[in-house]
Amino acid sequence: MTSPIRSQDDALAWVSAHADSLNNGVPHADAAIPVLGAAGFFRIGVPEAVGGSGGTTADAIEAIARVAERSLTAAFVFWGQRTFIEYLLQSPNAALRERRLPALLAGELAGATGLSNAMKFLSGIENLSIAATPAGEGWRLDGHLPWVTNLRRPGFGVAAAVQPTDGQPPAIVAFFHDTPGITRSDDLELLALRGSNTAAIDIRGVESGPEQLIHADARSFIPTVRPSFLGLQCGMAIGLARASLAASRASGSAARSGLVPRIERIEADLADAVAELKAGVLDGRFAPQAAPLFRIRIRLAALVREAVDLELDATGGRAYLVATTGDFARRWLEAAFVPVVTPSLTQLHGELARQAALRAA
Repeated sequence: MTSPIRSQDDALAWVSAHADSLNNGVPHADAAIPVLGAAGFFRIGVPEAVGGSGGTTADAIEAIARVAERSLTAAFVFWGQRTFIEYLLQSPNAALRERRLPALLAGELAGATGLSNAMKFLSGIENLSIAATPAGEGWRLDGHLPWVTNLRRPGFGVAAAVQPTDGQPPAIVAFFHDTPGITRSDDLELLALRGSNTAAIDIRGVESGPEQLIHADARSFIPTVRPSFLGLQCGMAIGLARASLAASRASGSAARSGLVPRIERIEADLADAVAELKAGVLDGRFAPQAAPLFRIRIRLAALVREAVDLELDATGGRAYLVATTGDFARRWLEAAFVPVVTPSLTQLHGELARQAALRAA
């Protein structure tokens, strides 16, 4: 950080200034979490009693959207951080929460949600990738996570689902960068979002005791946190769509080309989807019934694609020239990530089809 971050506006200005760097490389990758933490972004929607600034998960979704308007990479690590925080908030392990939450809220420790594998497991898409062999009061963990975001080298924690080898239910545990047996790979060679500290983790002979246990039963915990996991993730799409729509409106050719009705329709559809998302997260309807949340996620991804297509139409040939593309080229690549972030649109469509088949049977 070249200057102190004193406010959320300071942090957003920093994100805007370094959006291309965060998308294209790693020079500022380790700074994003401290910047957002210093501005209090990770405290939004967290109870004041545990160090947050209050508010709701809907407020946290909106905060991620504000960051995503400026950089999807920064919003991506924000999502990972805030989701890990949510796991600790929902965990019955108060000692783990008290020990780790202050550094996470301040942005001094990065938090990574390694539960993509677990989300797929619960939908029958794949098996859990970490085996937990009983050892003393805990387990010895062995396995591999091929894709985890926000593995900030100065310090990170990861939440992961493990499969006990003795027939006990799958559980959710936390491990940290300095845990013996944890090896972080080099950053994955992503097409974009390269400053997101995304890498693989190898887990060999890791000792995991009750003090690292987030929840003893993954099957009951995942449905509880899934609305926050996906709801916060939707903030990324919301912010990106808003950025492209704003760029389209700002283009001098939008009115001349007759694009204003398209802009207004997409804006209205986006506002409707956001309202439905926030209402469902707040009233708890997505916990017992995930399908409506899946459909909103799919809908938002479609709106992102429409918005960036519209920005291209509004900008015209200038969007294809390096000298005049502005932020369009970055947003185009960012938009390509929205359908594939776990759970991908293919996985969501597959789960909805599976549920429909079960109802029909």
